[in-house]
Amino acid sequence: MAGNSYRDLEVWQRAMDLVVACYKLTKAFPASELYGLTGQLQRAAVSVPANIAEGQARQHTKEFLHHLSIANGSLAELETHIQIAERLGYVQGRAIQATSLQSDQVARMIMGLRKSLKSRQRNQKPTTKNQQLS
Repeated sequence: MAGNSYRDLEVWQRAMDLVVACYKLTKAFPASELYGLTGQLQRAAVSVPANIAEGQARQHTKEFLHHLSIANGSLAELETHIQIAERLGYVQGRAIQATSLQSDQVARMIMGLRKSLKSRQRNQKPTTKNQQLS
């Protein structure tokens, strides 16, 4: 993890693509939703890569896992907002399908990264007092 940038993470890159897709999606929303569903959907979308980046920049795996959990929650919120927009008839068809596919991909990638980090965390040996003094 050390030395690498969050920009190198494919999950962050895909999450950024999802943000762009969501902003494009909300262009079709009525102006009356500017401070409602549009803003909520955009904030949830932005939260996903932002939390991935913040977590990766932290010094500890536990903190990274925590931020990935938050990113995953924001993704669920985003998916809910998209479903609401579809039910209200603001967007339909291909736009919904494409955005949902991107969201599913990011969710799988977050899950995979969490699994990998948890596995790495379990395999790390705890340091003893003698090792800390060296």
